[in-house]
Amino acid sequence: MAILNVSLRGTAASTSSSSLPSWPHLSNSVPFSLSKKPVIAKFPNTTILSPLKLRLQASFGKKTRASLSAIMATGGQEVLPPALTSTSDPPPLFDGKTRLYISYQCPYAQRAWISRNCKGLEEKIQLVPIDLQDRPAWYKEKVYPPNKVPSLEHNNEVKGESLDLIRYIDSHFEGPSLFPDDPAKREFAEELLSYTDSFNKSVFASFKEDGTEAAGAAFDYIETALSKFEDGPFFLGTFSLVDIAYAPFLKDFSLSHWK
Repeated sequence: MAILNVSLRGTAASTSSSSLPSWPHLSNSVPFSLSKKPVIAKFPNTTILSPLKLRLQASFGKKTRASLSAIMATGGQEVLPPALTSTSDPPPLFDGKTRLYISYQCPYAQRAWISRNCKGLEEKIQLVPIDLQDRPAWYKEKVYPPNKVPSLEHNNEVKGESLDLIRYIDSHFEGPSLFPDDPAKREFAEELLSYTDSFNKSVFASFKEDGTEAAGAAFDYIETALSKFEDGPFFLGTFSLVDIAYAPFLKDFSLSHWK
């Protein structure tokens, strides 16, 4: 069975939420190693910022040992606003500004947050954090009736669902492309993105006594996927939406169960 250990470290430049960690000033690169010498994946002509510093270390028994470090940062620090609660006023809605509604702790929302930052859109997409334990009524009534995060307010419309949003952010905004041009990689990306729900369900099931076999098969699938392309250390060789889709959940599963 796969054993996964992932740590999440971050630093907020300024926030009133005591539950938020903070992250240091980092460079615009993504270090990564996969049973080989460390590789630095550079993102030219852009700056990259993420709330996450993910370090993934996976052990698969006699199989390949892998370690992943993904650091996405800009030359400056973003000031994180406090999470809005039931007593908070809404932002000016549908005024032409683009807003990304998230929860800092939600892995689904972290997908969209990381995508925004990897595209260098900190100035163009405003973060609006929501306290999911005390969410404001106006969010459901005026912004997003499903009352979930993430959601994106753009061009006077609100869109939701994390996998749809990371695609939308990548295709509708400037910045480095997070989806490959190579047909074989695009096909495999679709397969991996379609598998995310099955992967999450299998690992969630492992929290019960009868779910360990399914979780082992799920991590075997991930191990095999990581070895498919040899031109880089990520799922598709280069860093992509697929890595963004899986990373927050690998981190959460590690902290919850695989210690």
